[in-house]
Amino acid sequence: VQLQVSGGGLVQAGGSLRLSCAASGLTFSNYGMGWFRQAPGKEREFVTAISWSGDSTYYADSVKGRFTISRDNAKNTVYLRMNSLKPEDTAVYYCAADYYGYAHNPDGMDYWGKGTQVTVSS
Repeated sequence: VQLQVSGGGLVQAGGSLRLSCAASGLTFSNYGMGWFRQAPGKEREFVTAISWSGDSTYYADSVKGRFTISRDNAKNTVYLRMNSLKPEDTAVYYCAADYYGYAHNPDGMDYWGKGTQVTVSS
């Protein structure tokens, strides 16, 4: 199983980025997908998740209204659109897969992608 994350980078505050996570080696439509992030010196935290069907989405309060998660089961890919970025969004972002789960708890995920750095300058 591979979760290939792409799309990180450096952006000014107020800017936007889109992250992608392309999955292979699993039946993608059977997995809830989540995005998590980890800032230096902090624990990994939940950002957003989407159910295996795409019908339900969940957001951390800190990103609600600014971030949007979506998935394309035909492309085995989950996306994270990040708007109105703030310096406090700076972190390494990870995607993860949760077999028929809701992808909220980092300890309960089945597979992880390698992270991508997102840096928001003020």
